[in-house]
Amino acid sequence: MRNKHGFTLIEAVVSIAIFVLFIMGIYGGIQLVLKIVYSSRIRIIETALLNEQIELVRNMSFFDVGIINGSPAGLLDRDVTVIRNGITFNITRTIRNIDDPYDGTVGGDPADTAPADYKFVDMSIICSNCTQQQALSMQTYIAPKFLEGDPTHGALFIEVFDATAQPVSGATVHITATTTDPQYDFYDTTDSDGMLRLVDMAGGVASYHITVTKAGYTSDMTVDVNEEQSNPVKQPASVIAQSVTAISFSIDKVSTIDVSTINALCQVVPNTAVSIRGSKLSGTNPETYKVDTSFTTDASGLYILSNMIWDNYSFSVLAYDVIGIIPDVPLLLTPDTAQSLSLLLGTNTAHSLLITVTDDGQPLAGATVTVSSTSNGFFNSDISGVGSISQTDWSGGSGQEIFSDETRYYDDNSAVDVLTSSGNIMLLNTGSAYINSGWLESSVIDVGVLPQYVSLEWSPLFQSPLVGADAVLFQLASSASSSPETWEYLGSDGTNATYYNDILQEIHSIHDGDRYMRYKVFLHTDDTSVSPTLSDVSAVYTNSCIAPGQVYMGSLTEGDYSVIVSANGYQTKTIDVPVSGDIRVAVEMVAE
Repeated sequence: MRNKHGFTLIEAVVSIAIFVLFIMGIYGGIQLVLKIVYSSRIRIIETALLNEQIELVRNMSFFDVGIINGSPAGLLDRDVTVIRNGITFNITRTIRNIDDPYDGTVGGDPADTAPADYKFVDMSIICSNCTQQQALSMQTYIAPKFLEGDPTHGALFIEVFDATAQPVSGATVHITATTTDPQYDFYDTTDSDGMLRLVDMAGGVASYHITVTKAGYTSDMTVDVNEEQSNPVKQPASVIAQSVTAISFSIDKVSTIDVSTINALCQVVPNTAVSIRGSKLSGTNPETYKVDTSFTTDASGLYILSNMIWDNYSFSVLAYDVIGIIPDVPLLLTPDTAQSLSLLLGTNTAHSLLITVTDDGQPLAGATVTVSSTSNGFFNSDISGVGSISQTDWSGGSGQEIFSDETRYYDDNSAVDVLTSSGNIMLLNTGSAYINSGWLESSVIDVGVLPQYVSLEWSPLFQSPLVGADAVLFQLASSASSSPETWEYLGSDGTNATYYNDILQEIHSIHDGDRYMRYKVFLHTDDTSVSPTLSDVSAVYTNSCIAPGQVYMGSLTEGDYSVIVSANGYQTKTIDVPVSGDIRVAVEMVAE
C-alpha cells in the first residue's frame, strides 16, 4: 500500500511566515522606490521653481531687486507660496547688498563712498506638507549695468554684544523707517561677529527704529522722543549720505530674582508691597530707568521676578523698615542666574539708619558700630552681622510668660526693685538697708530659627566696690519649644553650677539651635548700704535671617548723626550721616 505524505501544522505555519516575509520585503522595496521617486519628483519641481525665481530676479531692474520694506528695498515679497502639481511650496527670498573690497570698503582704507557694489540673492524652498526636513536653496549675484548705488544713500552698521562685550551672533534685528524713501520694515540677523552691516540705506535723520532680540535673552532698542521720555539714552539712528552710521546694542541671557519678605525671626511677612529699581537708564533729564516698578509678595512672602536684565538693583518697602538685606544691595544680578534675595522687615519708623560694614566690598561681621547725635543726645552701639534681643526696662512688672511687652518680665523673689530707679533693676530697700540678694526671671524670648548664640551683654559692667565681687550674675535657659516641661538654667560652662559674670560672657554652645531662651539675673551686695544696678541686658546671636555685616537702628530723630566703626585689625572709620527718613550707608574698612 502506497504511503501518502502531507504537511504538518508547524510546516504550514513556517511556510506561510516565509511567504509573508517575502511579500512584505517586496512591498517595502516598492514603498522605498516610490518614496525615492516622490522625493526626486519634489526636488525636480523645487529646482524648477528656484530657477524660475532666479530668472525672475535676473530680468528685473537692478534697483527693483530687493524686499518690500527691506534692505535693499525692492519689489519682491520676502515669503511667497506657490502651488505646483497640487503640491504647496514655501519660498523665502533673502537679498543683501555686497560691499566688494576691490574698490575699497565703507569705512575702510581706501573708503568706498558707493559701497553697494552688487547684490547677493538667496532663494530657499521647502514643501509645506511633505516630509521634507531641509530646504533647497539657490544663490546668485546681481550687478548693476552702470552705477553702483544711489549717492544719496549711506550705510548703517549695527553691533550687538553681551554683558562681557563679546559679540552676540544670531540676534534678530528689526528695522523700521517710515519717513525715508523707500520705507523699511524688515528683520535680519547678526553674523558671527555680532554685526549687521546694511549698505545703500536711504538717508534720514533719527529715522531708523531698531529692536534687537534673541530667544532667552534680554532685548534692547531705540526709544522715540515723547512726553514720557524727553531725552532717551538710545534715540533712533540716522543715516547720512555717503557716510557710515554705527550703533550698538547690548543683550544677554535673562535672569530671575526670588524675593522673600521675612522678619528677624525668619517668620514670613506676607502680602508686602516692594519697589525695585535698576541702575541702567533709558532716559535722562529727568532720569528714567529701564527697570523701575513695584510688586507684592504673596501669602508666603514670596515673589519671582523673571526675565530680568543684568544690572545693579535696589529695593524699598513703604510699610516697614528694612532692617537687613541678604545679600546686601545694590544687588548685582549677572546674566543667566537665579538670585535669591531676603528683605528683613521690622516695625515702620519715621527715621532709621541701616549701616553695612564691608572689607573690599564683602560684608564684615563683628565690627563695633557706634551711632551718636549731640543734637538729640542719642547714643547706641551694636555689632555688625549679629542680632540681639535687649531689655532695658522692667517697670511693667511680673507675670508675662512670652516676651511681648518689653517693660515686663516673668517672675522675681520679691527682693528686687524695678520702679524706684527708672529703667533699672536694684535690690529692694527696706527703708534702712538693701536686701542682701535677689533674682529676676525674664519672659520667654523668641530669637528665630536655628540661632547660634554669641554673647550675653549687660551694663553697667562695673559696680561700686562696696557691693563686692559677682554682684551681678546671669544664667540662661533655652529650648526648641516655647513651653517645655522645665527650664534648666545653666552657666558659662553649660552646667547649673556656674554663672555668666563680667568676665565670662560668651554664651555656651549647648544653647545653639534652641529658638527660645530666657535669662535669670542674680543681684548681691556685701554692703547693704549700697545696691548693684542693672540697666540693660542683651542676648547676641546669629541665624539665617541676620544680614551679614549690617547694623540697623530705628526710631531715630531727624538730624545729624556720627557713625564710628571699629574692628580688630582695621583702622577706625568715622562718618557723618544726615538722617531724614530711611537711610542706608556703607562703610568700607581699611586694614591697619
